[in-house]
Amino acid sequence: MDAPAGIIPAYECTFDIELGASWFIGTGGFGNRVVGSVGGGTVTGGRINGTVIGPGADWALLGGDGYCRVDVRMQIRTDDAAMIYVEYVGLLELNDKSSAAMTDRSLETSFDDQYFVTTPRMECGHERYEWVNQTVFVARGRLTRTGVSYEVYRV
Repeated sequence: MDAPAGIIPAYECTFDIELGASWFIGTGGFGNRVVGSVGGGTVTGGRINGTVIGPGADWALLGGDGYCRVDVRMQIRTDDAAMIYVEYVGLLELNDKSSAAMTDRSLETSFDDQYFVTTPRMECGHERYEWVNQTVFVARGRLTRTGVSYEVYRV
């Protein structure tokens, strides 16, 4: 992942998120709203390892400009029983490969198949994870057969 001069991103963890049911709200003034539930998943990394737990969802907005604006809330229960709240917004380019993977769940994309970048913000009250409260994260995503996968970097 390329970074601006002076900012060196460091890999932190991977979110492998399983998506559950989704609901099509319809087209409004800003695009087509789709709400997709977060059905679970895992987080693996050097300092954060755990399980994605509900409730959680993505309040996505499919715009007429060829981009999906993701807006996600979820929780991580770490392997040592801390709870981390996660929210992120970002952009998913709706090109041929990503659109095909969204409609045919047997398909996946690679990180390079589309522009898919988010800015996770994490909150935790446990002393072991207080550092997440003062860290800026950026992630690149890809679509998987069960949901989405993000490589999360601290900057």
